[in-house]
Formats: sequence, structure tokens, C-alpha cells
Amino acid sequence: MFFLLSKLLSIFISPFNWLLIFVLITFFTKDQQRKRRRLIFCISWFLLFSNPYIIHKLSLSWQEKQKILTAGEKYEAGILLAGFVSFEFKSKQGFYGGASDRYIQAVRLYKLGHIKKILITGGSGSVLRQEYKEADFVKEELLLMGVAKEDILSENQSRNTYENAVYSKKLLDSLQLKGPYLLITSAMHMKRSQQVFTKVGLNTVAYPCNFTSINNPQLFWESVTPSHHAFQGWDNYLKEVVGLLVYKMTGKA
Repeated sequence: MFFLLSKLLSIFISPFNWLLIFVLITFFTKDQQRKRRRLIFCISWFLLFSNPYIIHKLSLSWQEKQKILTAGEKYEAGILLAGFVSFEFKSKQGFYGGASDRYIQAVRLYKLGHIKKILITGGSGSVLRQEYKEADFVKEELLLMGVAKEDILSENQSRNTYENAVYSKKLLDSLQLKGPYLLITSAMHMKRSQQVFTKVGLNTVAYPCNFTSINNPQLFWESVTPSHHAFQGWDNYLKEVVGLLVYKMTGKA
């Protein structure tokens, strides 16, 4: 039930979805004075949430800062959070998505000797198709990249961040691997992830990647020109902020 509600919540918190609702309400409004006021509201809403500067600054403040490891810094395991692979049901093929820097960084950390093992955690994020398990796909990909079979740990049952933490703890406890563990996930997702992992009793060190906002100066026209990418940025930002709030309210973080 929690899994389904989280999927629905992501739809209802999207500013673009609300813009569509407001536009439809305005379109069917017959009273001209009300229609004019609602049109002004729609335009204001659009200008606010399509502004790249605002969401850029908010994302920078939310993202976890980059972690630079020292030459001798080593961990028993790196916990790689899934969420970067999509499946085509007809061909049964997996495809890397926008967050695949998580995977790249995990392999890099392993090759550099910073982590001895890679724990990939994640099952299916699909509501309708649960047979495609991301951890199983990534495990095979890690083998192709030269990661030793005995250094790959995986669990394919989790469907959200909380379950990632719960199942990871069970697996790590069963193998008696000592922490702290390096937690590898997107910079925007790290704040929520680390608090959840701490809540279940796992000591982790944040290793954020897949940075969506870089702290570079923006040209004036870039800051004020409406962008559809800003709406996507708001979706990601609100998903994390509201997600963390819900997790705290339900005792999961």
C-alpha cells in the first residue's frame, strides 16, 4: 500500500500537472472576470515553475556535497541504490537511464580499491510488472565489467528507499561485514537515503553522484528564460522533500 501511495503522490506534487489542471479550469470558466484572474494565475504559475534560476538554487542547497576519498580510504562494501535502469517488456531488455552515474561510480570505486564489495539493492519499481528485477540485471552487468562474482552482493526484493535499507541491513548482517559502508546514490536522493539507512541501523558514509545542478555562474538570459527542464527539476526536488517528510511522519527516517 505504501508503495502504491508513493507512486500516486509523485503525480499529485508535480507543478506541471497542477498547471494543466489550472489551465483546464480556466478554459471552462464562463465568467470573464474570473477567467481573466485565473489566466493571470496560470501565467504566474508557469513563470515561477519554469524559471531555471529558482530550481537551480534550490537543488544546489538540497544536494549532498561531493565526497572526495583519500588514497587509503577503504570500505568493506559500497551500497549501490538501484533506480537507473528501465526495462522494455516486449524485448525483456534493460536500458540505462539518467541516473546511471550511480553504476559508473560504483564500478570506479571498486576498481580503485575504495570498496571491496558492491551491494546492489533494488527490485522492480513498476506497479504492474514485478518480474523485471533491476538488481539481477545490474549483477550481470557488473560481471561483464570485470567485478569478481564473490564481490557482488545483491537483493532484488526492495521497491523503495526504505526497503532498500531494510533488505540491505539483513544481507550485510548475515555476512557480518563491518561498517561503515559507502552509500552510493544520486546527490538529490542522498539526504533522504542516508537518514533512512541510519534509521534502520546502518552506518553509512555518503558518496553522492549524478549531480543535477552544478555550482557554475549562469548568464542572465539563462536565468530568466522559461525552460521545460525546470519543471522536471521541480518534480525531482519536491519528490525528495515531500518523500523525506512522509518518511519522517511514518517513522522511516
